[in-house]
Amino acid sequence: MSTPAPTLSRKRILLGISGGIAAYKSADLVRRLKERGAEVQVVMTAGAQEFIRPLTFQALSGNPVHTDLLDPAAEAAMGHIELAKWAELILIAPASAQVLAKLAGGFADDLLSTLCLASEAKLALAPAMNQAMWRHPATAANVQTLATRGALLWGPAAGSQACGDVGPGRMLEPDTLAAEVEKLFRASPSLAGKQVVITAGPTREALDPVRFLSNHSSGKMGFALAAAARDAGAEVTLIAGPVNLATPAGVKRIDVTGALEMRDAAERAADLCDIFIGAAAVADFRPAQVAEQKIKKTADSDSDSLALVKNPDIVAGIAARRQRRPFTVGFAAETEKVLEHARDKLQRKNLDLIVANDVSAEDSGFNSDRNAVTVIDAAGSSALPAALKTELAAQLIALIAERAPVK
Repeated sequence: MSTPAPTLSRKRILLGISGGIAAYKSADLVRRLKERGAEVQVVMTAGAQEFIRPLTFQALSGNPVHTDLLDPAAEAAMGHIELAKWAELILIAPASAQVLAKLAGGFADDLLSTLCLASEAKLALAPAMNQAMWRHPATAANVQTLATRGALLWGPAAGSQACGDVGPGRMLEPDTLAAEVEKLFRASPSLAGKQVVITAGPTREALDPVRFLSNHSSGKMGFALAAAARDAGAEVTLIAGPVNLATPAGVKRIDVTGALEMRDAAERAADLCDIFIGAAAVADFRPAQVAEQKIKKTADSDSDSLALVKNPDIVAGIAARRQRRPFTVGFAAETEKVLEHARDKLQRKNLDLIVANDVSAEDSGFNSDRNAVTVIDAAGSSALPAALKTELAAQLIALIAERAPVK
């Protein structure tokens, strides 16, 4: 078998190994990274050392293995701060549920978690755990938090597991992970120098000081798009409705509440942007009048009426610009005839591209961490299968970067 070309020549990779049976695969991963020319330093948690000995990784990497946060010998040579500065990429493979929880919570109680907090290097995670642990809401929330902060998620794969279960949770194979590292280092920022504006989340239209009209949008897709656009090299402005999500690092955030406020912020931001992505679920209507005091029920009637007026169509307004018109992307969140309604919106609103999804589908759409969409433009359509919204966001941003005109 021929030796792979040195595609990672002198790239500095810190490989973190946490406790799990998949730790045995990490030995092969070190070999594959070294074959490609990378310099590899290995950090092992206490749990990882129960599955495989540090001596194995010392022999494969050609470097001492780091295991203790307060190791006097390590501090005399390459202390944890120096190691954090040395790394160009921190790859944790396998990344256990425990490690994901630690990183999401900002803990620094061992060497690996401390390095992740102290380093400015890109962080990539290759999860490996029981399928039930991977599907647990706590793990999903931790993954979402880490992705929002810019961490890359590689895997997991699905299949038979050591415990006998079958499902998602297998660590990706070493050759696949090595290929992901290669792609990361050779990829040039596809949106470098571009200004991208993204709207996300719902709007709230006040009825009175207590009540409002809104919808179930969580904002997760829009926030994932903002992080992906940032990773692609863009300067990103995120106009967010009322959501409970952390701002992706390096992204400018503007908080708004109602549709009119979002419209005004979008129009201002769009003056200087190259790409506008309307991912927000803007309320179609607002009350004609907002009551100054809480509206009371009337004792002699079982019904009441509420006068509504249409809200402005924000993304259509941006697309209708004659001057300073950005490449405009809309979203179509539908419950029936998804593609038919999306194509109608594409034409009627003069959009360059529209992303359609069925929000009534199980385990996708509003509030879910997963989604499945179809991307439609004048040339046709392409379906992106169900995946984490963070993964879909990266695919969508890459597609938008390909189709947006070069200025």
